[in-house]
Amino acid sequence: MSLIKSKSDIKQLVEGGKIIGQILEKLGKMAKAGVSTWEIDQAAEKMILAAGGRPAFKGYKGYPEDTPFPTTICASCNHELVHGIAKKNVILKDGDIFTIDIGMEWPVRKEKEVRSKEKSERGCFTDTAITVVVGKADKEVEKLLRITRESLEVGIKAAQPGNSVADIGKAIEDFVKKQGNYGIVRDLVGHGVGHAVHEDPRVPNYYDKKLEHFILKPGMVIAIEPMISLGSHHVKTGPDGWTIVMADGSLCSHSEHTIVITEKGNLVITRRPSEK
Repeated sequence: MSLIKSKSDIKQLVEGGKIIGQILEKLGKMAKAGVSTWEIDQAAEKMILAAGGRPAFKGYKGYPEDTPFPTTICASCNHELVHGIAKKNVILKDGDIFTIDIGMEWPVRKEKEVRSKEKSERGCFTDTAITVVVGKADKEVEKLLRITRESLEVGIKAAQPGNSVADIGKAIEDFVKKQGNYGIVRDLVGHGVGHAVHEDPRVPNYYDKKLEHFILKPGMVIAIEPMISLGSHHVKTGPDGWTIVMADGSLCSHSEHTIVITEKGNLVITRRPSEK
């Protein structure tokens, strides 16, 4: 699998990224007290299918023996970091912080639209996430979310052609450490994306000397996704086998964008309409 995407791949990724950014913004606005995470998940699936895409996470298996992931979005609340399963009985309430992580394959072509062996039936994958406050939260929580968002922008700024993947992690880690005593999750990282949901390289949110040799080149596509907590960086897997929670029960935040490395810099393709 080539890490350098073709011009046609990038065109699809840009179009798909715009769509998933629009969808995620709408989902974020749905996160209000009294709404179940299942309702938000169902809305996500309907919007993705209506756009001509396919949910990237629903049915996903990390390993062949895994139970398939059952929902369209990863719906994680409070001390849940990532991979939370949307449920009818999980009702959002004032003060909750809620993370929506969403991926999409786009476009999904119908069999009759494939007229030659050269034309692939597969679309391209984008991946993006936000953490939002339901109602009002205290200043400490608001600061956590702000730092996570800002650390993503710092990582994006470091994702330049000729820089290494290690430069991204160092930039994020240095920034977060200057903000105070926050946990920078180490067991989960960003990743390449495009032809599949997860590709090489690993994109940690901390400095990893081993990644100094991995140089960013035009045509590479990566998902940068800082994950920050108010406590320790340690995580554990919940009883459902999917949900990753903070081991110390601390509140946590997650922000993610898909980025194309270009000749002159990068292009953030999953920007939401409200983002500058």
